[in-house]
Amino acid sequence: MDPSQPLFLTLPDEASTLALGRALAAVAIAPQTRVALLLRGGLGSGKTTLVRGLAGALPGGDDAEVASPSFNIVNVYPTRPEIRHVDLYRIPGGDPCVEEQLESGAADDALVIVEWAEYLPLLAMPADRLEIDWLPAEAGRRCRLTAAGERGRLALAALAQRTRAMPDCGS
Repeated sequence: MDPSQPLFLTLPDEASTLALGRALAAVAIAPQTRVALLLRGGLGSGKTTLVRGLAGALPGGDDAEVASPSFNIVNVYPTRPEIRHVDLYRIPGGDPCVEEQLESGAADDALVIVEWAEYLPLLAMPADRLEIDWLPAEAGRRCRLTAAGERGRLALAALAQRTRAMPDCGS
């Protein structure tokens, strides 16, 4: 797979979305492929389900109570690496607090995940990132994953390898 090209995945159900989250966790645990995850998709598309699968697969994930951070703006989960789960749904113009979370998360080697990333100002976009867009599909979900930055491309290539072996995540 050419990591400069998008990766398309079909997620037929919740189990496949959780499986993609677990595959992302396996990639994110390595510092050389740890990148910010920017998630874009409508209400109920599976963004928080993906985060639940990811957090549950990391060390300490049993203690993470993953929920949409719409009202808190940022949830921090006691995983290793630590997850900072940001939701921009209620602040579509962006917020300095969110930009601080992105910067400090990268400095602390945390995994920063942003839901409703379409509201993130371009200047606040992390250089190394995976962007996951939920696309319309007749059944289930269809995702487009794109990479930015060297670590982003490494992460996408590693994820492509992992998802190829997953029966419930078709490309």
